[in-house]
This record gives sequence, structure tokens and C-alpha cells, in this order.
Amino acid sequence: MLPQERKMKKLLLILMTLPCLFFAQAQSKKAKAKADKTILVNIQNHIQYLASDKLEGRRAGTNGEALAMQYISSQFQKYNLTPKGDDGFIQQFEISEGKAFNSPDNYFSVNGAKLESKTDYYPLAFSANNSAKGSVSPMLREANQIWFWNVSDMLEDNKGNPHFDMINAVKEEALKDAKKGAKALIVYNTSNAADNILFEKKDTTDAVAIPVLYLTQGAMSKYFADPTSIYDLDLNVHIATDNREAHNVIGYMNFNAPTTVVIGAHYDHLGYGEDGNSLDGTGQIHNGADDNASGTAALIELARILYNTKARNNNYLFIAFSGEELGLLGSKYWLQHPTANVNTNYMINMDMIGRYDSSRKLTIGGYGTSPTWGEVFQTTTDRNLVVKFDSSGSGPSDHSSFYHDSIPVLFFFTNTEPDYHKATDDADKINYKDETEIIDYIANIINATNDKGKLTFLKTKDQEMRSTHLPVTLGVMPDYAYTGSGMRIDAVSKGKTAEKAGLKAGDVLMQLGDYKFVDVETYMQALQHFKKGDATTLIIQREGKEMKFDVQF
Repeated sequence: MLPQERKMKKLLLILMTLPCLFFAQAQSKKAKAKADKTILVNIQNHIQYLASDKLEGRRAGTNGEALAMQYISSQFQKYNLTPKGDDGFIQQFEISEGKAFNSPDNYFSVNGAKLESKTDYYPLAFSANNSAKGSVSPMLREANQIWFWNVSDMLEDNKGNPHFDMINAVKEEALKDAKKGAKALIVYNTSNAADNILFEKKDTTDAVAIPVLYLTQGAMSKYFADPTSIYDLDLNVHIATDNREAHNVIGYMNFNAPTTVVIGAHYDHLGYGEDGNSLDGTGQIHNGADDNASGTAALIELARILYNTKARNNNYLFIAFSGEELGLLGSKYWLQHPTANVNTNYMINMDMIGRYDSSRKLTIGGYGTSPTWGEVFQTTTDRNLVVKFDSSGSGPSDHSSFYHDSIPVLFFFTNTEPDYHKATDDADKINYKDETEIIDYIANIINATNDKGKLTFLKTKDQEMRSTHLPVTLGVMPDYAYTGSGMRIDAVSKGKTAEKAGLKAGDVLMQLGDYKFVDVETYMQALQHFKKGDATTLIIQREGKEMKFDVQF
């Protein structure tokens, strides 16, 4: 055959093959479009149910959470997952509400004027549940009457003492005064020194024999302007303790592989804002469509998609966590009480993936938790998504629990928006089309790791991952596992306010300006009072010693 004839034959073969290639590509696009339509319809159904008013915001331990739990369980069953809870798909765990004094049974009046709880006064957590009344002077201590105690001298005497504990000092004073005949103790502070006397709902110590209340400086100057006068007081303290039961939902896809991939999303939200973590107050249903019905819907869809996967060198454990909004409680509990004996390869977490737009991008956290992620993302991309990578394995969502257990993680997050932690986070604002694309992307990443074996874990520099639309931040990562009084720093972000001021990991923040706090929640509330450019004083505990720092936001 002549060279010219060979060229013509080769050209004819190419021309004959092209229609087949075009047909195959068309069929592939058609198949993907059909698959994406299925995902889109399914996640619409999932989110519209999970974020409906019927579920009343899916607050952990409520009837709304139970309805969501039942829905997720039914979906796991539908897609033939093996139940891996303690009771079917369900793992129950207890949420300690701690102590609260919101009952109308709490009151404090002075000469008939009713004081406002929390603003003017609050009981201390070790106070007795009891009432007291009488005509008294703050300067006198008569038997069988209400006594007053100014802590300013004690604060001055113990200035710089790293072992001094103000709360213990108040309790000791109350115990002593009760034995001497006091019916109740009113604590106040006339000095400018920080006393950090707050209602600590996590206090588990025994109650003293008498009611103990803290009176704010404003209330003291308003209602007791003349400390030598006689005042008619009437008070009652009613502190309640309560626990509620929350539930993780766990299903397993067993391919008899040596390692297992954990795929997770939290399904709880804020309810009516009762836990103080809403950014627009209480009383309205916080449906949490983006946070995190969007991630829960993706979890369910990935269970459906992976049922027919060819990526069977890993097993897959699907966990819908509860209690995330209260401090990653569900994921921490599962790691401490695992319901499946698995060799975990890595963990994927989806939290708020429903509001993608190209300007805010899709953030993928955990990129630095394994060297394998660099290899995977070199070959696995999505031209329809603008992606921002974050190396940190830590952050305020459930992947952080796994990262701190030395497990590689990926965290998918479309970033906060104006409806974050507000009653306006509803299903009609979800970008369903792009969430479908994100689910496709995650499925492709899972497929790309199929032949990678067990991933190597790397520790990363921790950074703040999620803004909560606070007017200012210090640039620190809270230690969500810390149970003491104050907000302990887990990590300090480079170049931010905290680093410039000299703060470091392990510091326990206690007071910002005039605003005291005892946990992450009250720390966030304190930040709401500041704006960019403000300068203030930060009081911390470092290795048992109180320190003060000047900070400017």
C-alpha cells in the first residue's frame, strides 16, 4: 500500500470513529445530567423537610430533632446501610443543660421595685433554692437577716496571687455567713478590679444553705445609693438542672475493605434560639436550611451514590451528628464511644454547603492533614466551582473532633452568609444547582482516594475557619473541649489582633473591657459590643496567673 493510500485509510478510520466518540460524549453528558437531576430533586426534598417549621429548628434533644432523626434513619434504611448505632441506626447521648435561673420563680425587689435578672442581678450557681425578705442596711449584719458583702478589699488583697479563686472565696463566705445567721448573701464589687463572678451553669458543686446573689455595679448605685439607709428586700432563687437526650444516626456500607471512610454532617440546629447561640434572639424558629440541612442532605445522597460505587477499597461509615451547635458534642461522643469497630482512613465533613456563589467560593479545609490530599486535588478538579483551600484540620465543626484524634479530614463549606444563625436561613435560599455540583465533586474525591491506601496524617497550623458575622474578632481558635470557666485559646492566627497583643495557645480569656464571660458562647456575646478601631483591655489567666493586655481591633 502506497503512503498516500495509508494516509487516506487512516483519515477514513478517524472520520468513521468521530461520530462514535461524539455519541459517547453526548451519552456521557446526558447520563451526568440525568444523575445530577436526581441529586437535585432529592436534596430539595431532603432540605425542604429538614428545614420545615414542623421540625422546629431541630434543636438537639427535642421533638424536632427526633423527627429529623427518624427521617435520616429511614433514608439510610432505604439505601441499604447497615445500622451501626447502639439501637438500630441510633446512638443516644446525654446533653447536660447545666444550671439555669430563667424561671419566673426568680425575683429580687428593693422597696417594691423589681430588678431585672441578668442585667441587675443574678444568683450564683451554688446558691440555695430559697426565699428571703427583710428590712436591712447594706452596712449592717444582723442575725436572721439578708447580708451584703463587698468583694473589693479581697480582690485588692489577692492582686497577683495566681492561686486565688474568687468564686471559691464567695462560696466560702456564704458558708461562713450561713453559720453566723445570714438568711441570704448579696455580693457586690465597688472597685474597678475584675472579679469574674458570673453564673456558671456548668458548676457541679453542692449548693450552700442560703440564697447567694450577685448585684451589678449599676444596680448597686441605682438601688442602694445610700448604703447606710434601710431597704425593704424580697428575693427568691430557683435554679433548675436539666438533661436532655440527643441522638447520632449511624449507617455502615461494608465492602470488607481494610479501612473505612467516615462521611459526616451535623443535623441539629438552634430550635427557637433557647441556647443563646442565635444571632437574632429567641422566639422564632431557626430552620437551619444551610446550617446544616444542606450537609445532611448531601450525606444522604452520598449514601445513595456510593451504594453502587466501584471504589470499594474502603468501607463507608455515614454519621449524622447531633449536638454540634452546642460544641461538637455528637462527634466527640462517638469518638469516645464508637459504635463500629473500624480502621478509619479519613473523615469528610459537610457543614453549610448550600449557599455557594463564585465570589465567596467553596472552602475545602483540612488540605494539610495528609500529603495525599495534594496528590488527589492535582487530578480531581471541578471547572464549575471556584475553590479556596485551607490547610487547617481544626475548626468549629465536627471534622475538628476527628482531626484531634489524628485522622486526616476534609471540610466542605460554602462560607457564612447574612442568614447564618438567624431565623431567615430557609430552604428557598439554597443554591440547589451548585450544591449538586459539590456533591459530585465530593464523590469524585472519594473515588480518587480508592487506590491510595491508608492516608498518612499530618498536624497543621490551626486557624479560625468560620466567621459568625461578628463586628470584630481577636483572631483565635477557641478550645471547644474546654470545660473550665472562661474561653481557652486552642490556637492563635498569625498576624491577627491576638498575636499582636501577645496572646498564645492555652491562655484562658476571662473579660474583655467591661464584659465578663465564662465560655465560648458568652465570649462571642462580649465581642458583639465592639467595632473595628476600638481599644480595650483583655483580662486572661495564664498558668494560674491573671494578666492584662491592651488590644485594639
